[in-house]
Amino acid sequence: MSQKSTSEQPDFEASLEQLEKIVEQLESGELSLADSLEHFEQGVALSKQCHQLLDRARQSVELLTQPEDENSAVEFSGDDSQSA
Repeated sequence: MSQKSTSEQPDFEASLEQLEKIVEQLESGELSLADSLEHFEQGVALSKQCHQLLDRARQSVELLTQPEDENSAVEFSGDDSQSA
């Protein structure tokens, strides 16, 4: 990922932290209706962004864990006694 796209889009942890702050403010009940709606919209956008970042991470893991030649894939049993 280029530095430009990194600076334009916060990372997952920063987005999640910001989302948590918004939820705390909404749960406090101290915001006006207009402010609550504005915070809710920001929260929905951050939630979508977090889901997109998680989807990209999941796809990266899947690509990295797939064998190049699927015919050579061996099922992992977690039991070392079978490999001897």
